[in-house]
Amino acid sequence: MPAPSRTAPRWRSPARPIRVGVSSCLLGREVRYDGGHKRNAFVEGELGRFVEWVPVCPEVEVGMGVPRPPIRILQPEATDGEHAQRLCEVEGGRDHTAVMRHFAVRRTRELARERICGFVLKQDSPTCGMERVEVWRSDGASDRSGRGFFARALIEASPLLPVEEEQRLDDPVLRENFVECIFAYHRLQTLLADRLGRGDLAAFHTAHEMQLLAHSRRHGHELGRLVAEARGRSNAALGAAYSEGFMQTLRHPATPRGHGHVLRHMFGRFRTRLDDASRRELRDAIEAYCAGRVPLLAPVTLIGQHVRRLGVDELAGQVYLDPHPTELMLRNRV
Repeated sequence: MPAPSRTAPRWRSPARPIRVGVSSCLLGREVRYDGGHKRNAFVEGELGRFVEWVPVCPEVEVGMGVPRPPIRILQPEATDGEHAQRLCEVEGGRDHTAVMRHFAVRRTRELARERICGFVLKQDSPTCGMERVEVWRSDGASDRSGRGFFARALIEASPLLPVEEEQRLDDPVLRENFVECIFAYHRLQTLLADRLGRGDLAAFHTAHEMQLLAHSRRHGHELGRLVAEARGRSNAALGAAYSEGFMQTLRHPATPRGHGHVLRHMFGRFRTRLDDASRRELRDAIEAYCAGRVPLLAPVTLIGQHVRRLGVDELAGQVYLDPHPTELMLRNRV
């Protein structure tokens, strides 16, 4: 993103750190039931350079200790749905349901007050698993239909919060999308923390227009209409409606087709200002990306260079060109 001017809005360069929640074991902390950890190199190493981690281990924080008996989710006989599930020790059946539910409600409220901008959960955990967690029935059979007790409370309490599991972050598209959402959520929360005016929201939306269109043209245009037709809404209602639409749009991972639409649109904004050789080079880079021959970084880098060299004001402020730290090299892989 271009360096902000003295009059740039605060969301362009938020002063507060980007706080992100994380299952403690992913940072290499020895909090697992067997006294081990599940350190994740991308989480603890690469992403950790740009965020302030807020570690959570539900089992340890409710006093279960390390090491401890393993636990699992049980679906009692003749019951259905998450509300009836129990969290019990595998051997002996000691029930931790009530204390874990109480903890999950309290801890998610604390995390909201800390203004976290995302959460990385431990896959398959009966407390932290986001999806496909094993649920056991009284007859000894199981299926992967569950969510961890803490994870479900977190998602229900903060439905717009970017949340992912560490193993899903091995997918380059999901990784890039999650990190993009973290930084977008951080900018959005900074915007909303100030006294929000319609002009402020319009400027924010304009800066994110290309980014939103890459994820979903339909949803991006709907958000544009929401901003354009804002008269008559209270600032609070407008901010809530925009926040929901903004984050829901970004949750749709951008596809090569979506990126291609945006890249061609940006190319059209200044192609008459380019010489023939530069125009051919950029057009070829865009088409090579759309054909899967080069990563997204190639055409985006060229566009960024031309925008800066030619002073194309209508593109200079587009977050799409720099949505997250380039050091993470996320666009080298998509």
